[in-house]
Amino acid sequence: MPEAGKHRADQAQGLRRLTGRRPVKVIAVSGGKGGVGKTNVCANLAVALAAAGRRVMVLDADLGLANIDVLYGLQPRATLADVLRGDCRLEDIVLSGPQGVRVVPGASGLTEMATLAAPALAGIVHSFSELHEDLDILLIDTAPGITPDVLRFAEAAHEVLIVVRDEPTSITDAYAVIKVLSGERDVQRFRVITNMTQGSGDGVALYNKLSRVTDRFLNISLHHTGSIPFDNRVGRAVQMQTPFMSAYPASMAALSMRKLAERVDAWEIPQQARGNIEFFLERLVGLNPLVQKAG
Repeated sequence: MPEAGKHRADQAQGLRRLTGRRPVKVIAVSGGKGGVGKTNVCANLAVALAAAGRRVMVLDADLGLANIDVLYGLQPRATLADVLRGDCRLEDIVLSGPQGVRVVPGASGLTEMATLAAPALAGIVHSFSELHEDLDILLIDTAPGITPDVLRFAEAAHEVLIVVRDEPTSITDAYAVIKVLSGERDVQRFRVITNMTQGSGDGVALYNKLSRVTDRFLNISLHHTGSIPFDNRVGRAVQMQTPFMSAYPASMAALSMRKLAERVDAWEIPQQARGNIEFFLERLVGLNPLVQKAG
């Protein structure tokens, strides 16, 4: 068989193997700036989804200042930095967290990880297609700001979840992230979580502040996913290095997080690739009937 024909046959065979595997819902969690509770929201959303029976993985994509493992009380022996150096494979660094959440730890305190070039970032995205884990949801905890890694991971996700709190800088920075992702990376749909709200109507009011600006200047779709109220027990759980979903399951924050998880779980699973570099691209391609028929 000619080399080109053999390559196509091998590719088709690989796609057929993937056909039976369900697509993974990939959600990038961003916040524009630090201090909005983004990582805590991501960590506890993962626990809430796992408690509801979903197979969940968290990628700590705050590559230079990773701390999901700290919130979960985990001690990684290896991180994404070791994978990029070729010292181990991605599956070798995966940890098991609360409620069985699978965790891919990022590196902390390594400046070279915070300034990765595009090929390295693309390599991280592609490496997930080689995982043998059977997952329902991948949550990506991105770094603050609009650095190249934030843009790459958000672009490669199926949903972008923006965490915002009622501070002028938080609203301004959230808008900046949305503007850059929509203008430069063609991301057109964004979900918003209003965090640390004080009253029952504060979350909607905060969301409306952001949506008024995006409606005026950007051609995007913005949706309010829900609110997490300010709760002193959230801070106590952080000190304990335990998710508040586990430490204080009856708290107002935990109750709100369960409702939020129900909404996230109801989001439609993607059925085809958008054409960008995407996490688990092969699984999406494997769902395309035309591709399967061609094999």
